[in-house]
Amino acid sequence: MAELFTAEELEEVERLKSLYPQPQAALLPVLWMVQRKYGWISLENIRAVAELLRLPYAHVLGVVRFYTMFHTEPVGRYHIQVCTNVSCMLRGGERVLEYLAHKLGIAPKERTPDGLFSLEEVECMGACGGAPMIAVNEDYYENITLEQIDTLLEQLRRRAQEESRFADGASNGNLTP
Repeated sequence: MAELFTAEELEEVERLKSLYPQPQAALLPVLWMVQRKYGWISLENIRAVAELLRLPYAHVLGVVRFYTMFHTEPVGRYHIQVCTNVSCMLRGGERVLEYLAHKLGIAPKERTPDGLFSLEEVECMGACGGAPMIAVNEDYYENITLEQIDTLLEQLRRRAQEESRFADGASNGNLTP
C-alpha cells in the first residue's frame, strides 16, 4: 500500500472514505486518484485499491473496465476519446475518428511513437446535444469540426513543447514565441 500512495495521499483516501456511509463507496474517487497519479490503473494498483477499501478484486476490476474514463494500459499524454454512438455517429463522429487516426498516424487503442497522443473510440460520453464530440483527457470539445481538430492538435503539441522546455530548464519562465 505504501507504494501506491504517499502518507498524505492515504490521509486523503481516509477523508474520502469518511464522506460515505460505507467506506467502500469511495471507490470511484480513489480510482481517480490512482489514475491522476500514474496516468493509468495497473492490475497491481487495482489489487491495492481493493485491499485498501476491503473490496473484492473482481469488483474493483469490473468497475475499472466498465467506465471508459479509466485506463488499464498506458495512454498518451493527451488521450483523445471520440464518441461514435448514435448522436455523434449521425453528426460525423465516425468521420472525426477516421480524421484523427489519419492525422495522428495511429489506430484506436494505439499511442503515437512519442507517447504524446493516444486515440480511443468510445460509446456515449453524455454530451449528445453537442455531437459530434471528443474528449481530451478530462476536457470535452463539443460540435467539433475537422478544422477545430487541426487547431487543437497544434495547440496540444505546442503546450507539450513548452512544458518540456520548462522541465528541461531551458527557459527562465518567460514564454517566447
